[in-house]
Amino acid sequence: GEKAAAQAAPAPDAPPGPPPLDLNELMAKLHRLIGLEKVKKEVETLTNLVRVNRMRQERKLPVPPLSLHMAFTGNPGTGKTTVARLLSQIFRAIGVLEKGHLVETDRSGLVAGYVGQTAIKVHEKVQEAMGGMLFIDEAYALATGDQEDFGREAVDTLGKQIEDHRDRFIVVVAGYPDPMQKFLDSNPGLRSRFNRFIHFDDYAPDELFGIMRLMCDEHGYRLDESAATFVRALLEKMHQTRGANFANGRSVRNLFEQAVANQANRVGPLEDPTDEVLCTLRAEDVPGWQEHLDHLAHLQATTVEVVCKYCQEKMRQPKGQGTMKVTCPHCREVTKVKT
Repeated sequence: GEKAAAQAAPAPDAPPGPPPLDLNELMAKLHRLIGLEKVKKEVETLTNLVRVNRMRQERKLPVPPLSLHMAFTGNPGTGKTTVARLLSQIFRAIGVLEKGHLVETDRSGLVAGYVGQTAIKVHEKVQEAMGGMLFIDEAYALATGDQEDFGREAVDTLGKQIEDHRDRFIVVVAGYPDPMQKFLDSNPGLRSRFNRFIHFDDYAPDELFGIMRLMCDEHGYRLDESAATFVRALLEKMHQTRGANFANGRSVRNLFEQAVANQANRVGPLEDPTDEVLCTLRAEDVPGWQEHLDHLAHLQATTVEVVCKYCQEKMRQPKGQGTMKVTCPHCREVTKVKT
């Protein structure tokens, strides 16, 4: 594997990037991201640690060891790649990385199907990332095979590249929390190299709605009142019923793109729509609106609305049950109603 890597033609270096962005500007970009409060604090702390270490180094003071290779854990669509791209630029701004670019890859970009080829692929990716950051998504897929699997060779080769090019590039491994822990335990050297963890929580419903608003703003759309109310309810339900594969921001992007497509089908045939019509997303454009209307019609036909006489909470009860006592879910008082 190592011989093959040595024989591999060196990949061309990434072209020099534009001048580094101002650190304050980059930190402001970080803080403009929706949610991710814990992540923002972690990035701030790490940035300050690096800055202080560099000041101590310049003044010939002892510098404690600081590994900058990291593990990002969290579900899909929680902003891991976005933060990695910003962090790489931040490290360039404070002089840690020469170029500050981000190279994204996964198992398919590192593992080959033939003996000796995997080391070459890893070497090429590392050369591409030199002076910047190598972001390996779903990194645990490198350690899921048996002893014959070339993923292990990729992990071993990557470890050697990290040692050989210390401080010239940074590696971030990313993926679901549990598989990432197993991945780091799969090789004795991984845990010591990737000893800094940043966890990305799922977005809360309000944050998901904020992402939808942001996407609308960025692309020149607006939600009318009925669409905004329905999208909020839809995202709340998606969040409540989310499983292990909930895609967070990606789910919102899919919702936005489907709404835009539905709006195009509604507006496209119009002769001369106004700018307002072209830019407005209505409730009927949002996926699931018709099903929602059908559900409401079914409720209307089969249930009756009753109001708690103590707290005015509105409830629905099946029709045709005669006189009955209903316990209010809000105040727990009992109201006698006729259905």
